Amino acid sequence: MASIDLHCVWNFLSDLALNNNKNWFDAHKSLYKQAHENSMAFAEALITGLAKFDKDVAGLSVKDCTYRIYRDLRFSIDKTPYKKHIGIYVCPQGKKSENAGYYVHIEPSSECMLVSGLYMPSPAALKSVREEIMCEGELFENAIKACEGFELDWSTALKRIPQGWNSADKYSEYYKLKDFNVIQKITKEQILSPDFLEFVLQEFKKTHELNVILNRCVSYAKENY
Repeated sequence: MASIDLHCVWNFLSDLALNNNKNWFDAHKSLYKQAHENSMAFAEALITGLAKFDKDVAGLSVKDCTYRIYRDLRFSIDKTPYKKHIGIYVCPQGKKSENAGYYVHIEPSSECMLVSGLYMPSPAALKSVREEIMCEGELFENAIKACEGFELDWSTALKRIPQGWNSADKYSEYYKLKDFNVIQKITKEQILSPDFLEFVLQEFKKTHELNVILNRCVSYAKENY
């Protein structure tokens, strides 16, 4: 981590948030290049570290887990051309696989966070996870509890138990979830610490069992529905 400078990433994103236009970006291409190189180096180190306890992400490339800074403006009211954050999503088979994984979000102008779990599952995968909760609810809840320092995200949850699921089930509250993510907010001081990578890996390791369960559900859905 000593050779990775996240200060330049933070500073570039902070300035970009105030100058989100092509003229400024083109005039500061050298700063973007420096920030990009360091964020990609961090992503590579993150993949390597995660693979030590989650063998299913071993062998992924940085490209499999990172995103372009250029926004897709085709269907957006907001026409600012560049993303004000970097996101790194490490999951089995890469970011396009629809699998559960580990996400780092750094955005100086908003919130920074670590997220682990399954975002926007397909209807089949959502059904599979709910069936897992119905049959193995205690294991699912224990995996959530193991994610100490993270909070289960209820922001997209339904207000009622979805139709077809039994509200009398012991773990029925989890049926309301449409995403299965645990979130930990992180600070600028943590991100710019020389121990940030080690901290991220330590925290994500707590969420490994949850991702194992979720990816088992995703695989079942792909094979059987």
